[in-house]
Parts: sequence; C-alpha cells; structure tokens
Amino acid sequence: MSNNPDSYLLYEYMDKLPFTVRFKVQLDAPVDAELLNKAAQEAIKRFPYFSVKVGLDEGQNYTLTHNVRPIAVLPEKDERLVLGSEEVNRHLVALTYRDDCIWFNFSHSICGSFGGMFWLKTTLYQYMIKKYGELAAPKDLKFPDSPVTDGEYFFPDVDSLPKDEPIYRYDGGDSNLALWRTLKYLFNPFVSECYYYQVEIPTKDFMDYAARIDGSPNTILAAMMVKVGTKIFKEKKDTHLSVRIAADYRDEIGASETYRDFVRFIHIRYEWDMKDESIEKLNMRARGAIIKQNQPELGVERFVRLQKVHDGIDAQPDLKSKKNYALSNSAFRSDPRDNSTVSYVGKMDWGEMDQHIKGLYTITDGDLMLEVNALSDKFCITFQLIDKKRQPLERFCEILDGEKIPYTVSDRYTRYLPKIELPK
Repeated sequence: MSNNPDSYLLYEYMDKLPFTVRFKVQLDAPVDAELLNKAAQEAIKRFPYFSVKVGLDEGQNYTLTHNVRPIAVLPEKDERLVLGSEEVNRHLVALTYRDDCIWFNFSHSICGSFGGMFWLKTTLYQYMIKKYGELAAPKDLKFPDSPVTDGEYFFPDVDSLPKDEPIYRYDGGDSNLALWRTLKYLFNPFVSECYYYQVEIPTKDFMDYAARIDGSPNTILAAMMVKVGTKIFKEKKDTHLSVRIAADYRDEIGASETYRDFVRFIHIRYEWDMKDESIEKLNMRARGAIIKQNQPELGVERFVRLQKVHDGIDAQPDLKSKKNYALSNSAFRSDPRDNSTVSYVGKMDWGEMDQHIKGLYTITDGDLMLEVNALSDKFCITFQLIDKKRQPLERFCEILDGEKIPYTVSDRYTRYLPKIELPK
C-alpha cells in the first residue's frame, strides 16, 4: 500500500479533468534552452518529493518512488504534454519553453500553486544567475544545496487535531446557473481544450482602488465576477449567484511548511436583487462571508474529510474500484457549485528576479475562473473559459472601465493542460 498522500488525487484523473497545472512565465529575453536545462536539473534535486514516478503495487495502489532520471526540458508545442510518459522520463513534472516563455507543468496530485511556486522560484533563480550573474534572491528561496526540512514533508495525524465545532457554516447552497456550460464541455466529445486570456492590471492602480473601497484582490474580483454573472446568466426563480474564493488552510492543521495542497473554498452567495449594487457594496458582502467562514475548525474538517476519502480508497480491492470510489466521494467534486472562482496565491517576494519577469500566469481547470498572481508592477490574471465566446471577458472589462481601473488584455490562448500516463 502506498500511503503517500501525494498519490490519491491520481485516482480521480480523467482525460478532460486531469488535475494538472501550468505556470507560464514570460521573461524579458528569449529562453536559453541550454541554461534552462542546467538550471532545471540543479533545482529539482532540492525537491525530491516532486522527482517521482508512478507505479502500481501488488494491491493495485498507486505508488510514488524516487525518479533518478533528468527532468524533461522540451520545446513547447501546440498540444498536450503527457506527464508520466517516456517523453518526460516518467516524471510528473516537466518544463517546456518557446520564445521568451517557460511553462512549468505538473500534476496537481503532488502539489498546488503554493508548493509549485517554490520549485518555480528555485529553477528561475538558477537560470537567471547563469544568464545575468548574481541577483538578490527572494527571502524564501529554497537554494539547491539547502536541506529539505521535516516541515516540508509533514502530514498531520488526523486523530491529533482538535474536534471543535465551527461557529458558522456556509448555507448558501448550490448555484446551478453555470451547470449547463460545464455539462456541454464534459459531454461534448469534440471539445478537447479550453481557453484563457491574460489580463494585466497595474499594481498601484489596483491597490489604490482597493484602499478606496476597503477591499482586497480576492473580494474585489469576486464582486466583479458577480457583476459578470448578472450579465451572462438569466435570472430564474429559486436561483442565486455565487462566487467561491480559494483559501489555504495549511496553518489551520499545523502544516505551515508543507509543499502539499491544502485548499478549501469560501462561498459567497448573492441574491438577484443585489445585481445593481455597486462593486464597493458587493465587495463588502464578500468580506463579510470571508470573516464568517475563515475559521480554523473548517480547515480541520476539510482535512478530516480528505483523510476519510484516502482511507476509503485504500479499502477498495482493485484499481477500478479505487477509481470509482475516488470519483464518487471526491471532496473537490462534491463542493457546493458556484458560478465563478477566484484563486490568488498572494503577494510574493521575487528578489531581483522581478526585473526580468514580464508576466506570470497560472493555468488550471475551471470555467469563469480567475487565477491571480502578483508581481511588483502588475497583477497577472488568467481569465479562464471553456469556450471561445468572449462575452464574459467583455463584461469583466466593462466593469474595469466603469471603475476606471486601467488594464490590458491578450489574445485568446489554448490551455493545453497536460495529460497523465498512469500504470494500468
């Protein structure tokens, strides 16, 4: 039996929902492939928990064992990379590059954006000091020769966590207004990819606006996506609008240093009679929802729920049963449905690397989903959609115009989220 927490999300893998992530970094000069390859090999040694390959033991459990082969550094193609394949030396992580961009491709099973950013930072730093010479490093950089801490590997014992009841529970219920959009994507065999736009907002302008209306990037963008929803969904009886905000709960379970993904969602319900409210008022509603739901007891509950799913997978007799159980009991798929999602890792220290980074975008699954990263001079928003219709993006831009927030928007890009090749 594997008992490796990093393996369990693999049981939920589907071709159209692969649970993979891409970081796209745009630099100020074309990528030097030779230097990038050297940097990638140096950096991955610092992250042995990412340098793994998938196996299948006698009990038909997925296992993750150390992979001594080099991490793949390949030219970017207009097609989906296959992690775990021979092309990428059986790794669940790989780098691709084209022109002035580098893509960091990885399975969501082993980490999320928080943990993946450390790998990204170390790799970029090793690359940049080779290309530009010495640069001041970010304060939280994990240098290749630094020791891996026990905290990085730490995974809580569920029985050691407190069992207190939360003061408040979200009772907004499912908002199924966007369900048909998702079903069309899932059941249309001719849809193989979905899309995103890169929206950039100057940091100073956005934060000045946030200060004026007493908001944060999360709450402001949630309010704006509610406004988007009022324009693209039809008002129906017994329905409501809602947005969810990704919230990290590693601190709540005593796992502050871990690379693993511990995310739950703050759900914000809006009624149709709020559709004409200002962004400032909708923002305040989001703040109130965060205050009510930002309780450590809810983080513990989420972890306990995940552990029960893991135990249930382990109890199944064969791989098919394990996959069926994982899909039927998925904590991610059974979350309340919302119309849109906002995910913001938070402000990060980039040291002097910042001067060479023109853009940083997180690419994931999701429709009407904003993935947000912050550089010193700009917010980089990945506006993700499951079809080519620009209406949601256009409504979002109209809101920015109305609030007098400057921005730029890219052309449409295809996500090309990687597939994963798993043993059978």
